[in-house]
Amino acid sequence: MEENTAYSLLSINIGNVKSSTYKGKEAKSGIVKSAITHAVALAELGLAGDEQADLVNHGGKDKSVCVYSADHYPHWENVLGRKLPHGTFGENFTVRGMSERDIHIGDVYQVGTAAVQVSQPRQPCWKLAMRWGLDELPLLVTESGATGFYLRVLENGVAANGDELRLMQTHPARITVEEANRLMHKDKEDAEGIRRLLAVKELSASWVNTLTKRLDRL
Repeated sequence: MEENTAYSLLSINIGNVKSSTYKGKEAKSGIVKSAITHAVALAELGLAGDEQADLVNHGGKDKSVCVYSADHYPHWENVLGRKLPHGTFGENFTVRGMSERDIHIGDVYQVGTAAVQVSQPRQPCWKLAMRWGLDELPLLVTESGATGFYLRVLENGVAANGDELRLMQTHPARITVEEANRLMHKDKEDAEGIRRLLAVKELSASWVNTLTKRLDRL
């Protein structure tokens, strides 16, 4: 992957926190996102007008924007048996391309007038199961490796549908989102791999905390 590589931003999706019910309990979530057609401000804490209910596990400086590739949609349409709109996975940016195999933790992109950086893979949670009525969906997404990923905002700006995410800097460690997922979810005792990932200072604080604790137990 070379600098000036560019990916199409197909849809920008935002949503408000709404109340629902999951397994007999009240649940609040901002996972239902709808596509917008206007340009939107992008700042340290995310897109203007977008909300998250659980600010411990969603949003924040390391998870300002969730990105998911439309290339994964056909598979999930087969799994769920329906046509899926952009924003299905609660992502803010639905993009073309940007495979987890090719995107690295710490890569920097320009989108619109903003600068953003890959911070960690997305970790699907129960809210995705609630959204689509399939309890095993978070596990299926995790096991598939088609998780998507998060961006932090380095420079505030404005983005709009039709913009491109243009690669400005490839992180020298070249640890992909796919590799980070492997270490977090599959090869949990790969101490050498975990150390390599922890050496990437651009990795999100939550992943650093989780992996550091795990490494201490190995």
